[in-house]
Order: sequence, then structure tokens, then C-alpha cells
Amino acid sequence: MEAGLEQVAEVEGTTATWLKKDPLMYTAATRHPMILSIRDGSIDLSSFKRWLGQDYLFVRAFVPFVSSVLLKACRESDDNSDMEVLLSGLAALNDEIAWFKKEASKWGVVLSSIAPQKVNEDYCRFLESLMGPDVEYTVAVTALWAIELVYQQSFAYCLEEGSRTPPELAETCQRWGNEGFGQYCRSLQKIADHQLLRATNEELKKAQAVFFRVLEHEVEFWNMSRG
Repeated sequence: MEAGLEQVAEVEGTTATWLKKDPLMYTAATRHPMILSIRDGSIDLSSFKRWLGQDYLFVRAFVPFVSSVLLKACRESDDNSDMEVLLSGLAALNDEIAWFKKEASKWGVVLSSIAPQKVNEDYCRFLESLMGPDVEYTVAVTALWAIELVYQQSFAYCLEEGSRTPPELAETCQRWGNEGFGQYCRSLQKIADHQLLRATNEELKKAQAVFFRVLEHEVEFWNMSRG
């Protein structure tokens, strides 16, 4: 089992069971050739620029999704701390959008001229499908955890000892690979597991399907970025 997977799966709960049961898609998402190329220093910087522009568009669509998860927590959660965790994640997205703009300027990427590729549009439509009132908080927060988890585990891998990540990409890796973001992801995992523990069988099935669909979307997004 990959070291990153061991860390995420060490918590007892439904999410860990999913990861242990079928680790291949998780590994495909967090050890994608795009990430491996950053880690070993061989990345084609045109791929990074493509990712930068497309992910900026995705994050703008991600904001209303996170807001919708927060609203669901207000209505459905039995733990007041959920709101605090989710609010901290939502607040951080303002800085994240500012960071994308700064990086785009540095790399000569004109964000106003970027059109979303089909893979990006599909992913954003998937997020929209989870925002409706008919989607349970358990399902939505599981999706949020999975999305954040992939970036945390992917970019943290590029910071590990022995990596040859290009210095100009170190800040990108640090943004999602840092310990603080890792703690945020563990908090989301704890929330998801708490909700899954009290979920109906139907909700469990939906949440598991959404989890693996997120991993599929992440792999497709990396594929798109790599070109």
C-alpha cells in the first residue's frame, strides 16, 4: 500500500474501508503521471500552464459548491464544529483565487482568454449536480473531502524527501501539500465518517459512488492538463 494511502486509511471509518477495498483509482488520481513528472522534475511546463488556467476556472465553480455544503451542514449536521471547518475552507478559497491570478501573471497565462475544456465543464456540471436540495449533506461532504484529498496527497508527494520538484513549482506544491491543508483534509474525513456512520444504506451507496466518481474526474483533469 502506498505511504500516502496508509496515512489516509489509518483512521477507522467508512472512508478508510473504501480506500483499502479499491486503492487503484485513488493511486491513479494521486500518483498520476502529471504528478510524477513534477516530482521527478521532468514536467513539460506547458502542461503546468494548461493546468493553471483550467484549475482557476474550476476553483471559481468550486466556491458555490463549498458554499452549498456549508448550507447543508447548517440544516443537517448534528455537530456545530462542522460549520467551523467548512467555513475555514470556504474563506481560504478567496486567497486561492488571488494566488491563481498571481501565478498566471508570473507564467504569462491570460486567464480572461481561457475557455474551459470539456473535461473541466463535465467536472463543474458534476459539482452542480451535488448542490441541489435533494442531495444529502453526507453525500456532498464526502465529495468535498475526496476533491481536497486528491490535491493534498498529490502535491504532498512532490514535497517528500528525494523529490526533484522544480524550484519554480515548489510554491504550488506547498499550497496544497502543507501540513495545515493536510489537517483540514483530515477534519473533512472525520466529518464524512461521522455522517456515513449515521447514514441510511441508500445514502451510503450514493456517497461511495460519488467518492469514486470524484477520483475519476480527477484522473481525467490530470489527463487533460498533461495533454
